[in-house]
Amino acid sequence: MNNLGDVLRELGDLAGARACFERALKIDEAAYGPNHPNVAIYINNLGLVLKELGDLAGARAYYEWALKIDEAAYGPNHPTVAIRINNLGDVLRELGDLAGARAQYQRALRIFRELFGDDHPDTKTVKNNLTSLSN
Repeated sequence: MNNLGDVLRELGDLAGARACFERALKIDEAAYGPNHPNVAIYINNLGLVLKELGDLAGARAYYEWALKIDEAAYGPNHPTVAIRINNLGDVLRELGDLAGARAQYQRALRIFRELFGDDHPDTKTVKNNLTSLSN
């Protein structure tokens, strides 16, 4: 269901993608419980779709939810946590909370730099996101 949701999202069928991610979320919540990292994947993906649908407040809530699960599962300095933090920064930027976005991007950048160095693609992505706040 998640993979189909990804394909539908790429094709622009956001309603179909949302339905697939919601179904995947229900399946994995039932199988693993509500605080499993697999569940956070679908929650994050729902955040992506909500953001693309223009529901920025909803996207923010889903990103924060996924981040909470992943921080509990992996700790505060894991690459998956940094991805969730970056996503939260993106939606905060779109909501106009530039200070909040900056704080999230800086945190994600610190994690990626410590884990992968400055030349890693994930580090560069977050660095570009942070730089975009100055433009």
